[in-house]
Amino acid sequence: MTGAHQGEEGPHQRQSRRSLAWRVGTPAVVLASGALFAVSAADSGGTDLRPGRYTDLASLVQSEADEVKGLQDRVAGLHTEVDRLTDDVGTIRVRRAREQIDEIKDPAGLEPRSGAGVTITLADSPQDVFDAALDSGADTQQLNRYVVHQQDIQAVVNALWHGGAEAVTIAGQRVISTTGIKCEGNAVQLQGVPYPQPYVIQAVGDPGALVGAIDADPLVVGYRADSANPDIAIGWDLETEDRVEAPAYDGVTDLQYAEPLR
Repeated sequence: MTGAHQGEEGPHQRQSRRSLAWRVGTPAVVLASGALFAVSAADSGGTDLRPGRYTDLASLVQSEADEVKGLQDRVAGLHTEVDRLTDDVGTIRVRRAREQIDEIKDPAGLEPRSGAGVTITLADSPQDVFDAALDSGADTQQLNRYVVHQQDIQAVVNALWHGGAEAVTIAGQRVISTTGIKCEGNAVQLQGVPYPQPYVIQAVGDPGALVGAIDADPLVVGYRADSANPDIAIGWDLETEDRVEAPAYDGVTDLQYAEPLR
C-alpha cells in the first residue's frame, strides 16, 4: 500500500503550494495594475484619454435638437399661414374673384346651354359621284371638292359665331375658344378625338340671325354651290330647331402650344 501511493502528494502539500501561489501572484497583479494606472496618468496629463466618444455623442444630440427645433418652427409657420388663408376665404377679394369666375364660365362654354337654334350637316359626296369624277380623270385638286375638310367645318362654325350663336357643338362636343379642328386621314379630329363624316354642327341662338350669317359667309356660299352642283353634290343640310342642347365643355382647358427647339 505504501509503495502504491509513494509518488502522490498529500492534502497538506497541495494546500501549501496554493498558498504560496497566492502569496506570490497577488503582489505581482497589484504591481502590474499600479504600473498601468501610472502610465495612463502620465499619458493623459490628468485628462480623459477617450473624450472623442462623449464629445461626438453630445454633438449628435445637439444636432438632433436643432433639427427638431427647426421643424417645430416650420410647423408653427405653416399653422400661421393656414390661419391666414382661412381668414381670407370670406374676404371681399375672394368673393369678387368667385363672382368673376361665375360670370365667365358661361361665355367660356363651361355651362350647358339650350334653346332655339339650327342644325347643319356636312358630308362627303356620294360614292357614285366620286367614282364618276375619278373615271372622268379629275385630278387631286378637283377631287378635294368632293370631301369635307377642316376649313369647311371651321367656316360654318365661324359664320355661326358671327350670327350671334350662344353655343356651338360639333358631333355633340362643345366648341370653345381653344377647340382645334384638323383633318386626320379620312376623318376630322376635334379636340384630339377623330370623328367620321357626316359632321353634325348645332348652334343655340336666334335661328333667323344664324341662317342670315350662313347665307352671307363667302366660304360657306362656295361650299353650298358645290352641294347644289349635281356633278359634285357634296353633302349639305340646314334645319332650324325649336330646341338645341349644348352640353358644357368638360375637356382640358389648358393651352397647348409648340416651343422652338434649342
